[in-house]
Amino acid sequence: MPHKILSFGEILWDLLPDGPVLGGAPFNLAYRLAELGEHALIASRVGDDDLGSSALIAAQKLGVDTSLVQSDPDRPTGTVEVKLSGGEPEFRIVSGVAFDWIELTAGLDDAAAGADCICFGSLSQRAEISRKTIQTLLYCHLKVLTFCDINLRRDCYSADTVEDSLLRADIFKLNETEVPEVSAILFDEQLSPQTFARQVLEQFNPRTVLVTLGERGVLAVTGNTDPVYVPGYRVQVVDTVGSGDAFSAGFLHRFLAGDTLAGSCDFGCRLGALVSARKGGTAAVEQQALESFGKEEEKIADPRFREYGV
Repeated sequence: MPHKILSFGEILWDLLPDGPVLGGAPFNLAYRLAELGEHALIASRVGDDDLGSSALIAAQKLGVDTSLVQSDPDRPTGTVEVKLSGGEPEFRIVSGVAFDWIELTAGLDDAAAGADCICFGSLSQRAEISRKTIQTLLYCHLKVLTFCDINLRRDCYSADTVEDSLLRADIFKLNETEVPEVSAILFDEQLSPQTFARQVLEQFNPRTVLVTLGERGVLAVTGNTDPVYVPGYRVQVVDTVGSGDAFSAGFLHRFLAGDTLAGSCDFGCRLGALVSARKGGTAAVEQQALESFGKEEEKIADPRFREYGV
């Protein structure tokens, strides 16, 4: 039976030189979960505009439940402006958009109460209304598993956002490049991934901290067992957009089904690798490809964590 997973946050369009592309980490996560057969709901808000209508149509075609997506008559659908400077892309996440005003409704509250997992990040908490909504949901439904992928975006988070998210997260995920910033916010020093994870567990008490390491896999640390390190897989990388969200989807899919921590991490690494070998964050991954991948592919291990390997 599919699990009911509520993904809270932004649906937005990346305004690329060759045309708009639908994205946003919560949306990408919901899409991958739906692709895996889960009942994935996206709780968001779009403008009453062409981009908003197009986002809903595209999300529904991809199997995402959009019944909790609100329509804003006054603010536009979220966008990311992409400009080339010296051949390199520069990104600006437009503020004051619809997903900054996600309201707490009876339907959203009911969905959270009946969910198997609530997923959230930091970008949708940059504005007061959406931040208050997700924090209220997390506070009122303490028995529901919570998954936070912090997903730091420049000028779109604060120390309070990071700390409050950790206080409400059962599973806290970040990538290795975010560890120095988050450890500086929380502990006023830059820590190694394993030391950081241990201090987070001691001071904030999540069940699990996941530090993803790109192609080198993931380090998973819990409070009552030794760390678990799962290596990554070597693929011909085409596009890394959405690969981190794919890892999260794969991890949750197996974790909610009762798989081990190591098994859940490995499945997440496999899905993330397959997504990075495709163009675009919503490129389909065939079930047959997912089932067969990893049997013969070369693994990439991080020597720092070999002692924790499985």
